Amino acid sequence: MTEHTPAHSSPAQPQQAADTSAENPWPLARLSDNLKRYIERVSPTWVEGQLIEHRISRGHAWMTMRDLDVEMSLPVVAWARTARTLDSSITEGSRVVALVKPNFYTKTGRLTMVVNDMRPVGIGELLARVERLRRALAEEGLFAPERKKPLPVLPNRIGLITGRDSDAMHDVQRNVLLRWPGATFEVVHAAMQGPQVGTEVAAALHRLDENPAVDVIVVARGGGALEEVILPFSDEGLVRTAADLTTPLVSAIGHEADRPVLDDVADFRASTPTDAAKNIVPDAAVELGAIADTRVRMAQAVQRLVDVQGQQIAQLRSRPVMAQPSTMITTRSDEIHQMLSRVRATFAHQLDRGSDQIGQLKARVRSLSPQQTLNRGYAVVQRHNTILRSVNDVGVGDELDILVAAGRLSATTTAVTDTTQEQPRD
Repeated sequence: MTEHTPAHSSPAQPQQAADTSAENPWPLARLSDNLKRYIERVSPTWVEGQLIEHRISRGHAWMTMRDLDVEMSLPVVAWARTARTLDSSITEGSRVVALVKPNFYTKTGRLTMVVNDMRPVGIGELLARVERLRRALAEEGLFAPERKKPLPVLPNRIGLITGRDSDAMHDVQRNVLLRWPGATFEVVHAAMQGPQVGTEVAAALHRLDENPAVDVIVVARGGGALEEVILPFSDEGLVRTAADLTTPLVSAIGHEADRPVLDDVADFRASTPTDAAKNIVPDAAVELGAIADTRVRMAQAVQRLVDVQGQQIAQLRSRPVMAQPSTMITTRSDEIHQMLSRVRATFAHQLDRGSDQIGQLKARVRSLSPQQTLNRGYAVVQRHNTILRSVNDVGVGDELDILVAAGRLSATTTAVTDTTQEQPRD
């Protein structure tokens, strides 16, 4: 008889992952099943990117998509049934939109992004997006003329953003130095094609804008396909970075017909890198020629001035007064003598008149003087130094002082007669 060991029931498994523990874990299959059910609930999603890998194996399309703006990629697969329906133009390097849905294979624990549909993004659609962005930014005022900063007449240092050892870099530097040999550069290399253009060029712009020695910034790239020239340099983040710069910006992207949005926000748009060089520095030969012409014109102007002044001096010297300067002195001397004669005559006449007037005044004064009266026989009688005017002021026996024309007399009053009464007083 076989002895049966009673079976021991295992504890109930946790319902939630957070409730598991080392003593009471989940079976691996349960985790895988849960992950599969969770992932299968994710809806199919349209995503956009660039194919950096594309290979066919046993009818399946194994691809890797990379984000257009940041360094991020994702492997995807289109199973044979879907792969056969894909556009033949979809190859490595294509820009595509794909409808993907995650799939979790429980046996190996592998997560696969399965492509249910994939379409190439045509250049027409890309350009339409660029135009929509251009209109939106224009409405914000980012392209307004009043935002444009003037280029410096002669930049101290030129900031140049371009690809490493690119033709555009050589074109800008060569033509700038041909025009102005003393120019200096601050070169920052950045991606000029591919998904990294926006971020790398924006970072380079920040770096140069923060350098106080840089007076102007040039972004230069040669020509190429539309998707290589217009699209990368129409990145919204790059355009907004350019709009915030304090340093004047020159956009020299592609050729004349190429017009990325960066051209619109830049302070100056150059049709080519060579054209940029012609506009950021003056031509030394032209400037030297202008200086030479200016010197010639100045010399001619000075000579004309000397000639005019010489003619004026000659005219002055030809005048009689300059030919015989003594004439002016003689003429003035005669005038002075005539004036002196007139003054002397006038003064003598005035003296004579004055003398006559004085004589008349003297005669009048003399005729009115007391001495003249005395000379006519009159006398002045004083008593005690007081002139007598009435007999009533003197008595008999008073001492009197009598002033006559030629001397004085002393007398004693012996009698006083009042003529008004005709009676003598004793």
